[in-house]
Amino acid sequence: MEGFTHLIPSAAGREVIRQRRRDLTLVRMTPDVVYDQMIGAGCARKLVFSWGGNPGVGSLHRFRDAVEHSWPRPLQIEEHSHAGMANRYVAGASGLPFAVLRGYNGTGLAAKTNIAEIVCPFTGERLAAVAALRPDVTVIHAQQADRAGNVQYWGITGVQKEAVLAATRSVVTVEEIVDVLEPRPGAVLLPTWAVGYVAVAPGGSHPSYALGYSIRDNDSYVAWDAISRDRDAFGRWLDEHVYQEGAA
Repeated sequence: MEGFTHLIPSAAGREVIRQRRRDLTLVRMTPDVVYDQMIGAGCARKLVFSWGGNPGVGSLHRFRDAVEHSWPRPLQIEEHSHAGMANRYVAGASGLPFAVLRGYNGTGLAAKTNIAEIVCPFTGERLAAVAALRPDVTVIHAQQADRAGNVQYWGITGVQKEAVLAATRSVVTVEEIVDVLEPRPGAVLLPTWAVGYVAVAPGGSHPSYALGYSIRDNDSYVAWDAISRDRDAFGRWLDEHVYQEGAA
C-alpha cells in the first residue's frame, strides 16, 4: 500500500483488517498509522520499509509492540533507505531483477538488510544493488477514475505509479468516478491496462488527504498516539471503528 503523506489508502487497509487477513508481507516506503493498525490487528508476518512513524507525532506503538514483544505476533522487518525502496520499485516496474545506486555504502544498514555490493564493469566503482520489488498486490488511493478504468491522481505522487507497474495486480480506491479525466498539471495517469480493480471510496485516504477533495486530519494523528500505546484501547478502537463499522 503506497502513498506518501498524501493519498494513503487507509480505507483499504481497514478492509484488510475486517477480512482478518493473516501472514501478509507488508511493503511500504513510509509505514504510518494504517500499517500500525494492520500490524496491531495481527495481519502482518513481515514488514519491508524505509521509515516508520506517526508523522509529526512520534512512534508507531503497535509496530513497536510487535517488534519488541511479539504482540500480537512476531514481526520480521527488512529495512532500507528511501532511495533503496524507490529504486526497488523502479526495477520491478521495469522488469529488471535489481537496481543499482550509490546508497548504503558507509552505513550500518548495509550489513543488516538485503543488498549486495557490485563492481561497475565500466569504471570499477563499487555500488549497492537492491533486489526488485514485485508485490503480489499493490493498493493505492487516487482522486479519480473514468468509466473505462483509467486512473488519475495529482499532488504529492510518491512512488504509486512504480508500485502499481511492479505488481502482479493492483487495486485503486478513488474519490469519484468521472466521465472524462481532465488533464491537470503534474498529474499521473495510470492506463486501464495497468489497473486491476477500481473501488469508489470517498474519503478513503483519511486521516491523510486527497488534494482537491479533503484536508489532512491532524487531530486524528495526534489522537492515534494515545490509542496505539495501550493494547486494550487499541482493541476497543478496532471494535468500534473497523469491525462494527464494517458490519453496519
